[in-house]
Formats: sequence, C-alpha cells, structure tokens
Amino acid sequence: MRKRRPRSRAVLAVVAAAVLGVAGCDAVGGDSGPAATRRSSPSPTPTWDRSPDSLAAVGDSITRGFDACSVLSDCPEVSWATGSDPKVKSLAVRLLGTDGAAKRSWNYAVTGARMADLPGQMAKAVPRKPELVAVMAGANDACTSSVSTMTSVARFRASFEEAMDTLRASLPKAQVYVSSVPDLKRLWSQGRGNPLGKQVWKLGICPSMLGDADALDASATSRRAKVQKRVVAYNEVLREVCAKDERCRFDGDAVFDYRFGTKQLSHWDWFHPSTNGQARLAEIAYRTVTARKPTA
Repeated sequence: MRKRRPRSRAVLAVVAAAVLGVAGCDAVGGDSGPAATRRSSPSPTPTWDRSPDSLAAVGDSITRGFDACSVLSDCPEVSWATGSDPKVKSLAVRLLGTDGAAKRSWNYAVTGARMADLPGQMAKAVPRKPELVAVMAGANDACTSSVSTMTSVARFRASFEEAMDTLRASLPKAQVYVSSVPDLKRLWSQGRGNPLGKQVWKLGICPSMLGDADALDASATSRRAKVQKRVVAYNEVLREVCAKDERCRFDGDAVFDYRFGTKQLSHWDWFHPSTNGQARLAEIAYRTVTARKPTA
C-alpha cells in the first residue's frame, strides 16, 4: 500500500494542474471555448416590453366609458384603458400604478369614432411618446344606419394601416395593444329583454344591429347576420395587420369571445359596457400585454 502512494500523489497533481489551468484561462480572459462565450454574451433584449412606462388610448365610445355612469354621456374615469376608478382598475393603473396612470396615460378616443378617425387620434397621441398605445375601434364601422352603409373591409384595412403608419413614422418602437371588436350580436341578444334599453336604442345606437330589436323575421335575422359577418371580417383585418408588426399584439379575439352578461352592460342603454364590463376589458388587455408570448 505504501508503495502506491507516490503514484497516487502524482495523479492528483496532474488532475489539479489541469483544473487550475482551465480556471486560470477563464480568470485572465483567455480563449476558454463555448462555455466562456455563453457567460460573456449579454442576454438579448426582448422585442416586447411587458411593463411599459406610459400609455395612450385611441378608439371610440367604449374607451370613453360612454353610458357607464349616466345616460348618453362619456365617463372616462371608468375607461378600461386609462380610467382612475378603483372598481375598474384600468390597464393604465395595472401597469403604471395609480399615480403613474394619472401622470403618464392619455385618452384620445372619441365617442362615435370609426376606424377612419384612428390616424388622426394616433397623430394626437404621438407627441406624448407613449411606450404603449391601446386600440379599440371598429364597432362604429358596423354600427351604422343600415347594412349598406357599413365600412367596407378594404376601407377598414386601409384606415388601420394608415393609423399604424402614422404611429410608426414617429415612434417606431412604441408597442401597440389591439382589442378585437366586440360581438355586437351577443350584445343585442343580452340587451333586448330590457324595455328601457330598447327605448334608448331607438335614439340611434347601432341601428344596423339594434334596429327593430324584437323583430325575428327572416329579413331582420339576415340583417344581423350580415353585421356579425362584417365584425368577424374586421377582426381578421386587425389580426393580420397587427401580425406584420413585431411590436403589436392582438387580443386573439378575446373581447369578441367574451360572453358579456347583463351585469357587464350599461343599465342606461344595455349595449355599452358597464363599470363591471369595463373592468373585464381591462383584465383582457392586461393579460395580453403582460403575457410572455403573444396570443395566437
């Protein structure tokens, strides 16, 4: 046994020298192979920032909180995008906190706006240099006086592309969250049972879908189906245009698929989102913006 010890010591010495030699190369920054390269290479910066520091909202009456607080009037404090009401906990509040939302979020949506109005709203948002722009538009393109006056799919696409181009010309790295257009037919089916709501509908709220609310004949059914088909086509446009921009996220039809019930509808017109409905929209937006991967 004693005769083998020198040999064992020699083996250990060789191993130790080899280990120290490898460690020494790393310590002095020598060529230590792929392992060292991995350690020294910085992590790539992700294209999508899940915690943007400022937000601008563009769109229509839904983003203005229309009919959520009182009849036929805006109530931006409950807006899903930028509102301050704690019952909603808007996207801005969820991302920036209460104080941050008050200082670094802006609402440029306009009640009654169509997609053709979006480029102008984008132009107003650009000087603020928002890190995230929240978009919800398209309902009014389908909610017209009749089926024949709905915005064509081609025109809808051109307007949305123009809006994105307007943003990109000045803010190439701004992120964009795009909400799908809600399921207008479902809103009709939920609200048509309320007499007060139907009276408000007669004042001109979405005539193409809500006109003759109780009519179930072939003509009325066909009219509503055409409106529904147009909304589906609009959402496909939003998906396709957004997919071409690496800093754009579409909600994957989450808003369109959401099953709004009477609790989520305005008790003034039984069509626009209530405060509760606005909170649901904020939840959907927040999930989409903060997800590790974009919605398919």
